[in-house]
Amino acid sequence: MLELPAVYCPLDGARHPEVSSVQRRAVEWLDQAGFCRDPAARTTALASSSADFYARFAPHAHVEGLLTAVLWVYWGFAFDDACCDEGELSADPAAFASLAGRVQRSLETPHDTDSIDSEDPFAAAVADIGSRFRATGSAVQVRRFVDAHRAWLFGVLWQIGNRARDHLPGLDEYLTMRLHSAGGEPAFAMLELANGLDDIPEREMDSPRVRALTEMAIAVAALDNDRVSHAKEAGRGQTDQNIFTVLRHQEKCGPREAVELAVSLRDRILDRFLQVREHATRTASEPLRRYLADLGHGIRGNIEWGAHVARYRDPAPLTWTEKPLVSSWTAIPPSIAWWWDR
Repeated sequence: MLELPAVYCPLDGARHPEVSSVQRRAVEWLDQAGFCRDPAARTTALASSSADFYARFAPHAHVEGLLTAVLWVYWGFAFDDACCDEGELSADPAAFASLAGRVQRSLETPHDTDSIDSEDPFAAAVADIGSRFRATGSAVQVRRFVDAHRAWLFGVLWQIGNRARDHLPGLDEYLTMRLHSAGGEPAFAMLELANGLDDIPEREMDSPRVRALTEMAIAVAALDNDRVSHAKEAGRGQTDQNIFTVLRHQEKCGPREAVELAVSLRDRILDRFLQVREHATRTASEPLRRYLADLGHGIRGNIEWGAHVARYRDPAPLTWTEKPLVSSWTAIPPSIAWWWDR
């Protein structure tokens, strides 16, 4: 068991007040969708507490938008468990690529009810989610989510490819892969759809500053997930690609040193996020201000959700600190160094 320090996160948390009603409706949908292959899979899916998870990301969302986002989170956790981390596809990149292609096409193509592939419950469920988003969101917002979804599936394929060839990536490669495979891109892309505000102008959303802020939020959340999921993954022999094992292998160090390096890197990224977000908010449009605020809600909410969710095995008690962990090891991997550019 890793000895982990207190969590540094000077961000405010919040949760949507309609979380209970959204949870009930989401469970009804999950039972109708049919992608949980047996009662055990359903129990595991429910253990994700997906309504609580996304209600913390988007505490001011429209209820219908929040519901659809929660449906995707339930779907995503179930898909991850059945096809990504475990099961016959988890070390077969060719087979997973075939499934991922079908799933992605089901999401990105508008469907009539009769044309949905009912033979593949994962594809049929994500097609329904896409239809719901198209009914309430703009074409730009849906396209951004679809693109983020594709990037996530690409990252998972990368991860499965590493597992298939027994390859443990170095830190720089791992962080690049994890930006995609952790699922943060679609989770944060759904904020626009859930909030129901006007599109964030492209000149803002596609600017280097906002791109960096999005990536930093994803990275912090991914590293926090590595922290909270380590015990569960260790019990299932799934820690082959985790920030702690990656650092132990690369730096030839013990568990304590790997924890220090991982946490100090994560804290440094979070400090940079706070600094850049403060500057970006000053000139942001109203939709962008909401998005930037919810990036912070997502970081904080992911920590609070992970501290008690039944999905993870015996999560360590959550304690907070007001100061980041500072390590003498300060090298920033090349792939993320641009976050510190002016």
